[in-house]
Amino acid sequence: MQIFRTKSVEQTIAETNETGHALKRNLGWWDLAVMGVAVAVGAGIFSVGAEAAAFHAGPAVIVSFIIAGVVCGAAVMCYAEFASIMPVAGSAYTFTYATIGEIMAWIIGWDLILEMLMAGSVISKYWGVYLNDFMRLMGLNWNTNLSFGAFHIDIAPIIIVGFFTALLVFGTKIGARVDGAMTILKIGIVLFVVVVGFFYIKSANYTPFVPPSEPANHVQHGELGGSMAQPLWQWMTHMKPTIYGWSGVISGAALVFFAFIGFDVVATASEETKNPKRNVPLGIGVGMLLVIVMYVLVAVVTTGMVSYKQLASVESPSLATAFELVGADWAAKIISFAIVLGLATVVMVLLLGLTRVVFAMSRDGLLPRAMSKTGAHGTPAKLQIVVGVIVALVAACFDISVLSDMVNIGTLSAFTLVALAIPIMRKKRPDLPRTFKIPGNPWVPLIVAAANLWLMLNLTVLTWIRFLVWLVLGFIVYFAYSYNHARLGTGELDAELERFDKEERLRQLSETKTRHD
Repeated sequence: MQIFRTKSVEQTIAETNETGHALKRNLGWWDLAVMGVAVAVGAGIFSVGAEAAAFHAGPAVIVSFIIAGVVCGAAVMCYAEFASIMPVAGSAYTFTYATIGEIMAWIIGWDLILEMLMAGSVISKYWGVYLNDFMRLMGLNWNTNLSFGAFHIDIAPIIIVGFFTALLVFGTKIGARVDGAMTILKIGIVLFVVVVGFFYIKSANYTPFVPPSEPANHVQHGELGGSMAQPLWQWMTHMKPTIYGWSGVISGAALVFFAFIGFDVVATASEETKNPKRNVPLGIGVGMLLVIVMYVLVAVVTTGMVSYKQLASVESPSLATAFELVGADWAAKIISFAIVLGLATVVMVLLLGLTRVVFAMSRDGLLPRAMSKTGAHGTPAKLQIVVGVIVALVAACFDISVLSDMVNIGTLSAFTLVALAIPIMRKKRPDLPRTFKIPGNPWVPLIVAAANLWLMLNLTVLTWIRFLVWLVLGFIVYFAYSYNHARLGTGELDAELERFDKEERLRQLSETKTRHD
């Protein structure tokens, strides 16, 4: 069985010109940078850091953010190198297919579907929660939750998902402009809150910077405690559960890594970017830098305003909690409005990313080919609508706990394989032009892969169990359908490449003839 068969770069690029399955290029580097900030700076900037400080790292959560940011930034540079070689939809899935092989590409694509579907549903659900909170704070008696007997539905996720689905159907550029305007406003609010927060900082709250490690009789992690909430490596080595200390700084980095997800989504838009070999690396790099700076600033303010022990005494600590504890209740309204804006922009980018991953897998035949048909606007309109409906219904009709760790493990696994694929592609195809190269090959990519794997091992036992269950389901789908329908195995991609080469030769002959005339 040829489960490790790989697509050539030429076959991958040839697919992007297939009639009825091609996307329109209309994004610039700033669009990509804003897209990265939009998906990475959501409600998490106001809550994840506070939770990591309270239950994991104390003031050293600042170091946790830097560790997570550096690891994510290095992984993102691996994405940028691949995007400079083959600017194609599908991100980590596409890159893995061309290097490590089909079965690994399927696993990554399957993981990305879970990551973005769950993240999109959860974020749109909580957009409604924070919208209702904002209305309450503003004194408006308005609620988006409706009851029909015993059946409850929240219409807010339907509204926000429907709005961005419509924008994306009519063109990625339109969606990017609306998203960009909302993101710039969101950044302005974040910076305003940070500046105000600096006036409440007390240096004593940073001591001890790395709190001494403490045994934890009951490790808090959502609704679950005990061994299932331990980091996997602690459980495997039979270590007693602990909080704080340097192990807490690392587990905090694994938690706050959730704050940096989204740049793999940006890479899925490579096929819709003008001059992608320049604009994709530039857009990803600028966006990553902006996100790291903002998250570190918020962490500095949150842990400086109040003691990490005070944050730990609150059930759901956040930046708003810090302002409330110092008596600045007015900030809650501003932060609430920023969260509503922040979550809205995240929803749009996740809808785009989920659709593009499914689009790429469908175009390869691993999922039904009808899913990858594009319409008059150069977008997979029908697929975008189907994805929007699924995300909206899941968010509106079900109680969803925030599975941030589940999203993290999908992202980290993708980052690990993309980093490993860099030295493989360098050795396999040294002839390919690369407008961007990650330095230090092969050691830097290998270190990046190891760092991502280490962060994965710091996720909980329960997260790994859920991850393995999802992988088993994925293998069933792959061997029952995808393996036999993959265009790489049926020979269709060879025919596509031959057609593409013929069209390129005719185009070059036509240009030569025109110049001579």
